[in-house]
Amino acid sequence: VQLQASGGGLVQAGGSLRLSCAASGRTVSRYTVAWFRQAPGKERDFVAGIRWTGTTHYADDVKGRATISRDNARNTVFLQMNSLKPEDTAVYYCAAGSDVILSSLRASSQYDFWGQGTLVTVSS
Repeated sequence: VQLQASGGGLVQAGGSLRLSCAASGRTVSRYTVAWFRQAPGKERDFVAGIRWTGTTHYADDVKGRATISRDNARNTVFLQMNSLKPEDTAVYYCAAGSDVILSSLRASSQYDFWGQGTLVTVSS
């Protein structure tokens, strides 16, 4: 599975962005797909995940501002981010796993495939 993340850019605080994670090589409709982010000098943190059932999970600091969704026909997962804050600035990575345990969905070690990352910069 190859993952291509896109949609990052420079946005003012309070603005919105929609990130896309396009998969190729294999359908990811039965995979758990998640977004992680890594700010300079910090660890890679879970942002949001969507299981093959469609159930979604969010980190506390983006809950209410982020929506993860999937379009199986396009083999693509989206992350809509609203009310962006400067602290949302990071490189955002999408990841896919075929055997992700629900209780460990937020752990990066659960994911087998990673995209290259897309930079989101939020100016104050």
